[in-house]
Amino acid sequence: MDYKKVASEVIEAVGRDNLVAAAHCATRLRLVLKDDNKVDQAALDSNEGVKGTFKQNGQYQVIIGPGDVNFVYDELIKATGLSEVSTEDLKEIAAKGQKTNPVMAFIKLLSDIFVPIIPALVAGGLLMALNNFFTQPGLFGPKSIVSMSPVIKGLSDMIQLMSAAPFMFMPILVAISAAKRFGANQFLGAAIGMIMTTPDLGGATKYWDIFGFHVSQTSYTYQVIPVLAAIYVLAFLEKRFHKWLPSAVDFTFTPLLSVMITGFLTFTVIGPVLKFVSDAITNGIVWLYDTTSFVGMGVFGLTYSAIVMTGLHQSFPAIETQLVTAFSQGHGAGDFIFVTASMANVAQGAATFAIYFLTKDKKMKGLSSSAGVSALLGITEPALFGVNLKYKFPFFCALVGSGVAAAFAGLTKVIAASMGSAGFLGFLSIYPKSIPMYLVAELISFAVTFAITYVYGKGHMPQEVVAQETTQTATPVQPAFEADMNVQDADSIVVAPVDGQAVALTSVNDPVFSTEAMGKGIAIKPSDNTIYSPVDGELTVAYPTKHAYGLVAEDGTEVLIHIGIDTVQMEGKGFESFVKAGDKVKKGDKLGTADMDAIQKAGYDDTVMVIVTNTMMQKDVQRLVDGTVKHGEDAIGVQFKPAEEK
Repeated sequence: MDYKKVASEVIEAVGRDNLVAAAHCATRLRLVLKDDNKVDQAALDSNEGVKGTFKQNGQYQVIIGPGDVNFVYDELIKATGLSEVSTEDLKEIAAKGQKTNPVMAFIKLLSDIFVPIIPALVAGGLLMALNNFFTQPGLFGPKSIVSMSPVIKGLSDMIQLMSAAPFMFMPILVAISAAKRFGANQFLGAAIGMIMTTPDLGGATKYWDIFGFHVSQTSYTYQVIPVLAAIYVLAFLEKRFHKWLPSAVDFTFTPLLSVMITGFLTFTVIGPVLKFVSDAITNGIVWLYDTTSFVGMGVFGLTYSAIVMTGLHQSFPAIETQLVTAFSQGHGAGDFIFVTASMANVAQGAATFAIYFLTKDKKMKGLSSSAGVSALLGITEPALFGVNLKYKFPFFCALVGSGVAAAFAGLTKVIAASMGSAGFLGFLSIYPKSIPMYLVAELISFAVTFAITYVYGKGHMPQEVVAQETTQTATPVQPAFEADMNVQDADSIVVAPVDGQAVALTSVNDPVFSTEAMGKGIAIKPSDNTIYSPVDGELTVAYPTKHAYGLVAEDGTEVLIHIGIDTVQMEGKGFESFVKAGDKVKKGDKLGTADMDAIQKAGYDDTVMVIVTNTMMQKDVQRLVDGTVKHGEDAIGVQFKPAEEK
């Protein structure tokens, strides 16, 4: 392939002035364009170096192929003068170019800031819950554990101090995360958070006399909203000073002026106004909870999973931190959102387990069992999108079960003292006196959902997958997959590189692979994390992101192993590679590992694609297996063209 020529023709087809940014993954160029309508699609379609194109998530993707895409990208960068960017950076650039709903954009902003600090809040909350076990009377008798065993009082006091710190100094945590999100220096952000929580602040009764004005020395410990606004101002000022000040004084005076002005505005305007707003929001939420009682909780539980589907739940951590903070200070209703989320997650898990008992499809049984367990532990995406929404009725049955359980939790005043894992393990975050009723509510959520899902499913689930009561009325078993090619007829065999469930490549949720634009092959839903060599040959491509490998077998068969869909954006996190380009490998040699759980938790599909990329040079390429497959088993058969046809 003439890389320079292909790159030049791609640039001409999309428009040099139309290009905003470019990155690449294992198989394709990823371009952000000003106007997709200006692309000369006919020119790209006729380009011999281009195997296909499509648009996804604001990116115009040009399929080149493994090994070649790197060089075409290098030539494109040289010819256009664009800066090289990572796929993650390109994703952000593409998102900026798309029209975004302002509400969803704001929710994403909150999510970006609060999700990174949740572990610290969870740790503090669970420590608080542990200390409650020590100090709460009535749990194990009329007296608390500390009263009955004074020897552990010192330990209890230490845990109390550790549990309070993340909430007391929450402005520092929020400031660091917000500074990163707003583009400010994170250490300057931390400094603003420290200024707002310094112990020298004496509250509204103390003030500074500045030119005759009294400025209150209010402490902003436990606060969230005031620090968000303060860091936004800090980022605005810092960026402007970097732009305005000469480089000779920028390093010294930008931090000074940014922090000083932000601090002054925080104590005079931002803090007082937004602390009032923050307190009003918290009090309003608590009032709504107290007023609507179990009815409001029931409605919330009935709609929670639907809210998750819209993405609006990403804003909840910002609200929950306010509720947990208020509760830790001795007032407020506690975190009822966590309680509702737990009921909803358990309900989705129960519906998924009902499908496990209804279906006779082995693949769905495996998926529903693992997805059900994940949902009970607080991770519902596999259950929601892999099972319940596929059949639709389990999702709605789960809404009913969640609504009933949440109403019961509201009626019995179940509250959470901290954030944590919203599922059966969530009792660790529940206020000790509420734990028994919390567990009862969880059981109600599971039992109600499982019962109505199973009963409804017996009469309404597609007959080909319903477990029948007798063999006489059973639906005839569908014939197993049979390859047209016998192993003995194949000139080359590509074995499975990973354990899992083999499926058709055309079923993969990515147009590059499902259309077989890269070549024919097989897809495997992995059940193990280790990736093995599928051929004897040479490793020609080993990507820095460790999510894909290119190999050439000794007989000339070219193979691409692509781990997951869009996993290039994980930038190597969760992946480990044991080989490098140029290494000689044998079938069964370990190439690397991929943490499939981490891939799923990051929101990506973990399906492993195995593709014969020089399919066009072969007489025939077929997959040889369906269903359960072990690494090393025959997976793809290749028949070579006669020499005179090549």
